[in-house]
Amino acid sequence: MLGPDRSRDPGARHLQPRRRRLFAAVGAACAVVLAATLLSVTASAGEKEYPDTAAKPSAAAGKTVGYFTNWGVYQRNYHAKNIETSGSADKLTHINYAFGNVAGGKCTIGDGYADYEKAYTADQSVDGQADTWDQPLRGNFNQLLKLKKKHPDLKILWSFGGWTWSGGFTQAAKNPEAFAESCYNLVNDARWKGLFDGIDIDWEYPNACGLTCDASGPAAFPNLMKALRAKFSGKLVTAAITADASDGGKIDKADYKSAAQYVDWYLPMTYDYFGAWDAQGPTAPHSPLTSYDGIPRDGFNTEATITKLKGLGIPAGKLLYGLGFYGRGWNGVSQAEPGGTATGPAPGKYEQGIEDYKDLKNRCPATGKVGGTAYAHCGNQWWSYDTPETIAAKGDWAAQQGLGGSFFWELSGDTANGELIKAIK
Repeated sequence: MLGPDRSRDPGARHLQPRRRRLFAAVGAACAVVLAATLLSVTASAGEKEYPDTAAKPSAAAGKTVGYFTNWGVYQRNYHAKNIETSGSADKLTHINYAFGNVAGGKCTIGDGYADYEKAYTADQSVDGQADTWDQPLRGNFNQLLKLKKKHPDLKILWSFGGWTWSGGFTQAAKNPEAFAESCYNLVNDARWKGLFDGIDIDWEYPNACGLTCDASGPAAFPNLMKALRAKFSGKLVTAAITADASDGGKIDKADYKSAAQYVDWYLPMTYDYFGAWDAQGPTAPHSPLTSYDGIPRDGFNTEATITKLKGLGIPAGKLLYGLGFYGRGWNGVSQAEPGGTATGPAPGKYEQGIEDYKDLKNRCPATGKVGGTAYAHCGNQWWSYDTPETIAAKGDWAAQQGLGGSFFWELSGDTANGELIKAIK
């Protein structure tokens, strides 16, 4: 999701292109307990949890979900083969493929060339076999099918929306059933049969403002997810959601509680809480686990986000916590600790104020920790990012919370040997 557009709100890492293994079986006893728990929660609210025609979502425990971007095949030169050679494929349970577009009230193709047309040579291919000029499917879709063949338990979801393309959800919400029909037909297109195991929705943000503002009302999001659940019977349905837990913030704008019954899990985007869109600072870590003395804004940390969502009655097992495989930084900073003033965003390879972990770890090594994440002061630059150490600690915290797993944005930010993903617990 690298590119010039950037949200000033937590969780905006899921930008739009130009440029954010489900276990084979779940024990029958666990399934019964989960179902009973969920049904009791809905019964107490006086609601029926699922439409009669819909399959119930599966348990979320133990998930490691990584975003793979279609635009990564260009300047970043990151391909499906890198998921294999880095060792990431052995760690992942799910891949969210980002992004499909939302236009005209429908799910549409994001980048046809990267998705299914780009030809791969033998040395670029997951299985060492070159594409031929006349084969029916090439591009990322074919390479990901090859990856799934090597890893039969790996599941792949097609994620739609993102920062730039979320404006299309306003129209889609006017006829959720038609939208769901279009998404189902595209995700299950015969040309890439067997690739996708479900759909992920990244609407930034329902009944609130992101790149554009939506005013479709608090019921729009649950209505959309209900239609998707009914259509994608037996498939995964997930949603990346805001992490803004401030009073009157984005979590309060949409009915995430009601929509939770229709999703297998939520991915609250617990990163991008702070960044150099506030050009003069104060410097603050973009992905704090907890609050700390001097944090610029209440409700902008992972613990606050998860606490608020659980407080709505959303089961902990349906919540994954988010990690950023990148850092955010400021320039013109003299203070080593957070809270310093700045003159603007720090330089980055693809965009000012942001840099991949694989580059930052050596260019500006961590010099301290605050709020459960790391920060670095080098010269007149100040950066914050997670390290293997802080990621492991976040995993311990998530286990204590009973969360369903973790997800991260995005695969190409990691080192060539998967240093960050291997630290995820």
